Amino acid sequence: MSLPNRPYRSVLYIPGSKERALEKARDLPADAIIFDLEDAVAPDEKPRAREILAEALRADYGNRARIVRINGLDTVWGREDALAFANHPGADAFLIPKVSRASDLEAVANLAPGKPLWAMMETALGMLNAGEIAAHPALHGMVMGTNDLAKELGSRFRADRLPMQAGLGLCLLAARAHGRIIVDGVFNAFKDDEGLRAECEQGRDMGFDGKTLIHPAQLDIANAAFAPSEADVTLARRQIVAYDEAIARGEAVAVVDGKIVENLHVATARSLLAKAEAIAAMAE
Repeated sequence: MSLPNRPYRSVLYIPGSKERALEKARDLPADAIIFDLEDAVAPDEKPRAREILAEALRADYGNRARIVRINGLDTVWGREDALAFANHPGADAFLIPKVSRASDLEAVANLAPGKPLWAMMETALGMLNAGEIAAHPALHGMVMGTNDLAKELGSRFRADRLPMQAGLGLCLLAARAHGRIIVDGVFNAFKDDEGLRAECEQGRDMGFDGKTLIHPAQLDIANAAFAPSEADVTLARRQIVAYDEAIARGEAVAVVDGKIVENLHVATARSLLAKAEAIAAMAE
């Protein structure tokens, strides 16, 4: 399965119960929005939040991906959440909390046939079962839930996220093996721009498609970090031209800036250009 061209650089959480926030989100430069009915909504507000969100998603959110995080099916709200949005035209996909095995996805898929699913990867068991979760045919993407994972691990916060590396790596491998989108966990200190920038750069270097965010002030940094730079785009075009010229000469490789360019580098270059074009289309 090939990855879609739609960018997921910035994936912003919005509480499903906050009408003003839902309205403002229509104009924010986020690639995707997670409309949260789970952690961001108090238990006694959940039924009302479901109604508020169902009405809000009838409005135009442009070309942003609209993902509804439902409550788990092990709660009293999860089944009703799934049924309420199973055929809602404003809900592009469901995000399922605390997915620990593929059967957690299957239970939701049975309630909402054909609805694309995303998995919150936030349990130790989920890390160990990342491969089978990523292989589920209804799965579209994975979201790292690093706060809950840290709680399960009993790990301390470190700027380099060393305690997270095993889990992050397992999920990345699973996502790439099965052609799924995967976005990094949140950065909690929303006023720490430098800390956010460093964590975005780390996530991008690791191979994540983007980052989940808890505040609109984080959008610009994430969008910049996960987008190809002008230098990246220029180099990609030069690599493609050089390789095409080499092939025309009957050669299998080219050289750009003293480095070998083979067909695998050209495939990466074409993917980068496609991403840059998709980002440009988002801004139109």
